[in-house]
Amino acid sequence: MTQTIYILNGPNLNLLGKRQPEIYGHTTLADVEADCAEVAKGFGLAVTLMQSNHEGQIVDWIHEAREKAAAIAINPGALTHTSVAILDALNTFDGPVIEVHISNIHKRESFRHHSYVSLRAEGVIAGCGVEGYALAVRRIATLLAQ
Repeated sequence: MTQTIYILNGPNLNLLGKRQPEIYGHTTLADVEADCAEVAKGFGLAVTLMQSNHEGQIVDWIHEAREKAAAIAINPGALTHTSVAILDALNTFDGPVIEVHISNIHKRESFRHHSYVSLRAEGVIAGCGVEGYALAVRRIATLLAQ
């Protein structure tokens, strides 16, 4: 059975490619999903990409991942800096977690410099644009192979 990576996205990422292209570029979330699926396939893995503007939905998907996913790549968007609930949910998940940010959060407003998710993540990819998602899939493949 193929192992699945859940790629979870938080608020406003449904507007990827349309919102603030000077920060986030023109690539859509559908493009990201296609790129990640191609990379995952090369490692014998599959991806399931989901996006929600609602914190509770993301928590529910993390709970679901406990039964259905081998790993999680997560871009919680602004919830990165505020959500203890997402951190607590990630702490219930046994597989690898990679945190992804399209922009370099450390070059942005100071409130974006703190991440609750980083307390659980095996790695953080920030500032690599949407390519960060594919990098996360590659890193997860390495971690799952160990």
